[in-house]
Amino acid sequence: MKFSTSTFVALALLPLAVISAKVNPLPAPRSLDWLDTTAIAIDLDRLHLELANYNEIVHNAFDRSLNTVKSLKWTPAAVEAPISKYQPFPTGLAKRDTNASIETIKVSINDAAADLQFGVNETYTMAVSSGGIEIVSETIWGTLHAFSTLQQLIIYEEGAFQIEGSVKIWDAPLYPHRGILIDSGRNFLSLKLILQQIDMLALSKLNVLHWHIEDSQSWPIQLQSYPQMVKDAYSEREQYSAQDISYVVEYAKQRGVRVMPEIDMPGHSRAGWKQISEDLLACQDSWWSNDVWSEHTAVEPPPGQLDVLNEDIYPIVANIYDELSKLFTENLFHVGADELQANCYNFSTILQDFFKANASRTMKDVSQRWLDRTLPIFYDKPERKLVMWEDILTTPEGAHNVSKDIILQSWNNGIKNIDLLTGLGYDVIVSSSDHLYLDCGYGGWVTNDIRYVDDNSGTNEVFNTGLGGSWCAPYKTWQRIYDYDFTANLTDTQKGHILGAEAALWSEQVDDTVLSSKIWPRAAALAESVWSGNRDPTTGFLRTNQLTQRILNFREYLVALGYTPSPLVPKFCLQNPHGCDLYYNQTVMDQFGTN
Repeated sequence: MKFSTSTFVALALLPLAVISAKVNPLPAPRSLDWLDTTAIAIDLDRLHLELANYNEIVHNAFDRSLNTVKSLKWTPAAVEAPISKYQPFPTGLAKRDTNASIETIKVSINDAAADLQFGVNETYTMAVSSGGIEIVSETIWGTLHAFSTLQQLIIYEEGAFQIEGSVKIWDAPLYPHRGILIDSGRNFLSLKLILQQIDMLALSKLNVLHWHIEDSQSWPIQLQSYPQMVKDAYSEREQYSAQDISYVVEYAKQRGVRVMPEIDMPGHSRAGWKQISEDLLACQDSWWSNDVWSEHTAVEPPPGQLDVLNEDIYPIVANIYDELSKLFTENLFHVGADELQANCYNFSTILQDFFKANASRTMKDVSQRWLDRTLPIFYDKPERKLVMWEDILTTPEGAHNVSKDIILQSWNNGIKNIDLLTGLGYDVIVSSSDHLYLDCGYGGWVTNDIRYVDDNSGTNEVFNTGLGGSWCAPYKTWQRIYDYDFTANLTDTQKGHILGAEAALWSEQVDDTVLSSKIWPRAAALAESVWSGNRDPTTGFLRTNQLTQRILNFREYLVALGYTPSPLVPKFCLQNPHGCDLYYNQTVMDQFGTN
């Protein structure tokens, strides 16, 4: 029988006699065709790579995948198959060809010199038969993705490593930018945990680690140009040396993951900068005044913004940017530009004199001055593409004119802002907080907060219920993440401006102890959405129910690797596909089809 991932919903309505593949790799490949159900043995002791020219990255990746398969002896816990009354389903291992054993993986790469940068071709094809495994890719980065798929295809059953049958795969991402954001400014994140995120990114074919490395609370980066800035790290143990950063960047590259740094300016700026000179900042010694919102100077403590009319700032910005650009080899560099607070500049004599000199001046003029002074600095590197948060354009504090060369990361108002930005011709990275912020729903974190008091009058109940102190509540489930159609109602031209998406985990309530569990496996839902889509390519229907067993198995795989992803369901649901469905009707999602 020949079947593909696109037929799983149809299979769910067939009798139990149907044999279904046990393997269900995540993200689902763009095209996966099982040609038969005769399992093929893999001789891991003899399995070797055939590649015309030695490539360190490819050979290292092959060795990692091979060693993982050997050590895990992985068998998926559940199978996507026809629905029954809470009974496990048969696997695809109806028989095994005892005369065939794969010993070779032949790899062909069309452009082995292509660097890991935004837009690099990640396409690959893979064919598995009793004669061996053949992988063809445009670049080495496609080959790495093929290994990630193969790693999930090989299972251990009946005392042998095997693939369930001959299979052909064609695969390529829908979007070139697919990632997660981590934040080491609010709470320090160790190298060990950062490297673990990279491993999980690579396995799920996410290709960007957006590293929001500092913020107003702490500056953990050791710099040669301004060594005093790291005095605002939380401790000597909570710092990143140049060697640390270079190691992370190279570790990620070996796994096909780009590391995009973010230095947030001119807002969210205090730590580090004040060690150079207090005169570089405004309002850093003010009370952030969230209890009196009309007087606030920051959206969260502690306050601080660069005093953008102080000309002493710009040589410093240039030096910091130049030093970090040598450490981060990624062509995309994120320079923040979000949440600039007008009240902060009430504490700046320079800014107040600027406003008094011309009554028509506004914060837009301040932001424009920032862009006019910094863009020549940032564009000093011709290969560089800048990323900024959408605030630089969409808020009252944004600039008058923002170059279309700047990539805008959208986090507010969901599809409304995506529609606005792409309609204006900007390239966009989607991180809508109402679907893709992973830190939401855990309650508030500011202290001395009377809003949690049960005062028996009902006054505080509006705060305690619903959002519960989390501005971006509720918690974003994997289903909400996966079902997000961030191109809904966009024109084809607008869709062409969507570069991809990132799930963001801000770290006010995150450190090493919960980092992985708050990202994974939820980020795997985004991984599939931006790789092969959240809809069946034939029918246009949401395939959330098909993802269920994929993401549950993927979570178990991460646990087997020694990581700490959160459980999504009772194990009963894992072992009994569809037994935990809300609807017995397997076509219930079809009403959300695009046809």
